[in-house]
Amino acid sequence: MQSFRNYIGGELRAAGSGAAIEVFEPAVGEMYATVADSGREDLDAAVESAKRAAPGWANTPSAERAAWLLRIADGIEARLDEFAAAESRDTGKPLTLARSLDIPRAIANLRFFAGAATQFASEAHAMESGAINYTLRQPHGVVACISPWNLPLYLFTWKIAPALAAGNCVIGKPSELTPWTAMMLGQLCAQIGLPAGVLNILHGRGAGIGEAIIAHPAIRAISFTGGTTTGTRIASVAAPMFKKLSLELGGKNATLVFADADFDAALAGTVRAAFANQGEICLCGSRLLIERPLYERLRKSLVARARALRVGDPLEATTDQGALISSAHRDKVLAAIEAAHRLGGTLHCGGEPVRVPGRCAGGWFVAPTVIDGLPADCVTHQDEIFGPVVTLQSFDTDEEAVALANGVRYGLAASLWTRDVDRAHRISAQLEAGLVWVNCWMLRDLRVPMGGMKQSGVGREGGFEAMRFFTEPKNVCVSYR
Repeated sequence: MQSFRNYIGGELRAAGSGAAIEVFEPAVGEMYATVADSGREDLDAAVESAKRAAPGWANTPSAERAAWLLRIADGIEARLDEFAAAESRDTGKPLTLARSLDIPRAIANLRFFAGAATQFASEAHAMESGAINYTLRQPHGVVACISPWNLPLYLFTWKIAPALAAGNCVIGKPSELTPWTAMMLGQLCAQIGLPAGVLNILHGRGAGIGEAIIAHPAIRAISFTGGTTTGTRIASVAAPMFKKLSLELGGKNATLVFADADFDAALAGTVRAAFANQGEICLCGSRLLIERPLYERLRKSLVARARALRVGDPLEATTDQGALISSAHRDKVLAAIEAAHRLGGTLHCGGEPVRVPGRCAGGWFVAPTVIDGLPADCVTHQDEIFGPVVTLQSFDTDEEAVALANGVRYGLAASLWTRDVDRAHRISAQLEAGLVWVNCWMLRDLRVPMGGMKQSGVGREGGFEAMRFFTEPKNVCVSYR
């Protein structure tokens, strides 16, 4: 039985109250660890540590801050297999995915923003009246980075790396469901001697320590990725305190496939977009919109591909789909599928829990599911399911495709498949989504803005957008006449 601790002031510590939360392995369905359930005294200690470190870290040359991020990246890379094994055990995702995507991306995040630390620049504007304006971009001081359970280290580093690169000290809160790699990160920072207080990691429940973090007056900016309901709560607490917010929230993303698309590429792309990471990615294409002449062919091929996906032990190299994060989430996904069935939807495959023999017999697995035959305004098409479930609809015109794609309260991402270049640019501009992929999905460039519209959030991160978020602009006007 393992015990995961907080990282405060450069040291690993249990919660001050001694309280702990049970941690379960999704693929097995059993508890395997406990994690600190932080309280106000832990937060106060972390904030005080961060406040003490903030002036020195802000005044540390950018090249030195970059060097620290590179040391952290190198440390993770040296233990890549250990980090991947921990991520797979915590989340239930295939080990091959954690090893090939999650941990390499965390390393890439740190290295990218190490470069950004030294390249981030500001503006200067000369005036004809004989003055010059220049903009200082100064760190906020103490900021909070709150990350979700689906891509734990991947998204945790996506937040803390630019915050640290910009000169802030960080109070980080990972999900209590997936704490292992965050604690390993704290261990690594302690081992390499990262200055005490620069990064602090507090574990615990969102309704507990998470609520306390967002309400703390010393924390001036909050970067959060997670559900829309939680994002709404954060905004309601933080907005009256005039905190700076970046909220990357839920999605009900559309994949639009036109009849002229490269069929094989579109099929492979839609399968990946629907079922990658068990569908537990906010960017997954969970609504598949197909131009009518292609509908039957693509549906049959998609169902065949979905049935061929191997649901199994995450440790086996042949596994395509692992377990869902918790028994409660598995039940939520199954309830959404049952609701679709009651509403008259046709389940072409999946729709049931999967029993994996051997050590994973008690795990929380759900078969990849394909559903069609439902009206556009039904709950199945409108609400985020966040599991291995894709719904299908047909369309006849470009205008109808855009209307269907935009006809939800979310606006995070979309992808479209077509050989028509004019259509690709025209529809991309019309889609209400923060990210649009054309003839691809999840092809990520860390320099570009990341974020959503409507109930998918506010603000953007990625590249210099992240560096701008984690700094406060101040104009200085100097007259020289």
